[in-house]
Amino acid sequence: MGVTGTLETLSGPEKQFITDMCKFQKYTYIPSIFDKNNLKFQARDDVKIENSAHYFEAIKREIESRLKGSPSEQRAVLVFFESKQKLKEFFESKALENIKNPVACLTEDTHSEEKEKIIKSATIPGRITLLTRTFGRGTDFICYDKNISKNGGPHIIQTFLTENCSEETHIKCRTARKCGNGSYNMVLLEGVFEKFLIQSDEIDAFKIDKRFFGIRANAYLPKMYSTVYDLFDAKRRDLFKIQLLTKKKFVRNAKEKHEAAQHFLLSLTSKDINSVREFLLKRNKGIDNVDIRSRTICLMDATNSMSNLLLNCKNTVETMFERITAILKENNISEDSFQVQFVVYRNYNSTEDKLLQYSPWETKADNLRTFMKTINVEGGWENEAIEIGLWHANKENEKKNITQVILIGDARPNTKDEVKQKRSRRKEEYWKKTKFAQNTYYEDELAKLISKAIPVNAFFVDKSAEAVFKEIATKAGGRCELLNINSPSGADMLTDLVTEVILKNVCQAKTEIIRQNRTTDECIGYDE
Repeated sequence: MGVTGTLETLSGPEKQFITDMCKFQKYTYIPSIFDKNNLKFQARDDVKIENSAHYFEAIKREIESRLKGSPSEQRAVLVFFESKQKLKEFFESKALENIKNPVACLTEDTHSEEKEKIIKSATIPGRITLLTRTFGRGTDFICYDKNISKNGGPHIIQTFLTENCSEETHIKCRTARKCGNGSYNMVLLEGVFEKFLIQSDEIDAFKIDKRFFGIRANAYLPKMYSTVYDLFDAKRRDLFKIQLLTKKKFVRNAKEKHEAAQHFLLSLTSKDINSVREFLLKRNKGIDNVDIRSRTICLMDATNSMSNLLLNCKNTVETMFERITAILKENNISEDSFQVQFVVYRNYNSTEDKLLQYSPWETKADNLRTFMKTINVEGGWENEAIEIGLWHANKENEKKNITQVILIGDARPNTKDEVKQKRSRRKEEYWKKTKFAQNTYYEDELAKLISKAIPVNAFFVDKSAEAVFKEIATKAGGRCELLNINSPSGADMLTDLVTEVILKNVCQAKTEIIRQNRTTDECIGYDE
């Protein structure tokens, strides 16, 4: 039996997932013992979108506006942030300088005793509390002050768009509890919608049409949405449907591992020494002392628009490795004859530690998946810092020869002028203290790879990157294809492409052998 307060918010695919995977067959909706919820939220008026230059000021204005109750009374405001980093950036910004005194911050790192004090005082008049999303679920902010309730109750400001409706519902329900009053609104950063596959054209269309009763059906918006909130909600539901397919495959793989572990435990209790030995050898096998035939850098864009790529990579890396090792065994080649390094790049609006992140060189899928679990999409600034990824490939090659690069992204590399302009946002004094002290240009880094005869295989996720990706692959002797990562079969396409490129590099496996092991036929024809 499972109990939840957000069962009604689950989408059709979520309910189907629960039925298929968790075997729930019956759903019972129990009405609240309290009267109708008094939360005030108008989708048309209570969703604000701001650019990065005015974002913090917009949040501050909302705080000051929502604090006001009657002329002599104040309300309480709780502001929810996506992460500790985002909360810290706002708290330390100039926007908050004049109103810092009544502000409290609540994160996962706050000491338990301090947490209780902040939670209890969050609903007193005039209090401003900044919180991470963790406290949007299961935390009771009880309002005992009748004057606050008379003036509309505590107000919630949410500064990010959640991946699912249930989390948003939980955050909303931190106010207007048990027949009390409360209100809620969103202040969202303009540049983060790519994560939900919402294009800037769609936001622009809303801005043009918002004076009308709804968003018109036009070249950018084929559907009619009454509000921009309806657009956001529809897009995140569509994204969830796509991502759920990949998650289901991962769950099946996890189930197989769980069953193998259960069988191992039974073998231990029954003293089946051969089965125990086989399990332990398979799980703890070291690396064979063989020549490494292939060292592949898998270079991926990790900005906001690439959430599907990172999720699919995390959930399919084991399938990639299983398929590669199976074909290597068929060809009497050691499964330890290849190494892979995962590398993600972003742009110069990210901090030094997030501009470039990379795993150790690995022959085990588990280790790469562990690395990918630490990676989240963030940032993005039109053309992206592919030049930093290629620079890293050259640095790795100086340590030990690499044999190829796989580049996956949806945006072109920065031009020389863009590198200079974007670096100036954090000032050169900042970059000079980092490993990125020198300006880096993709043409120069690509030329170095070409001079070492290192092929670059470029897979573009968006048509806007096609021309440059083809140019990179052609010059570097690699392969270039469209990778439709945002389609329902995106995970299978990613698995097929990466597997094929590595196998060809390791053992020059025949094209027909590779094709026979594909999971989808959607990929563009294989380049012989």
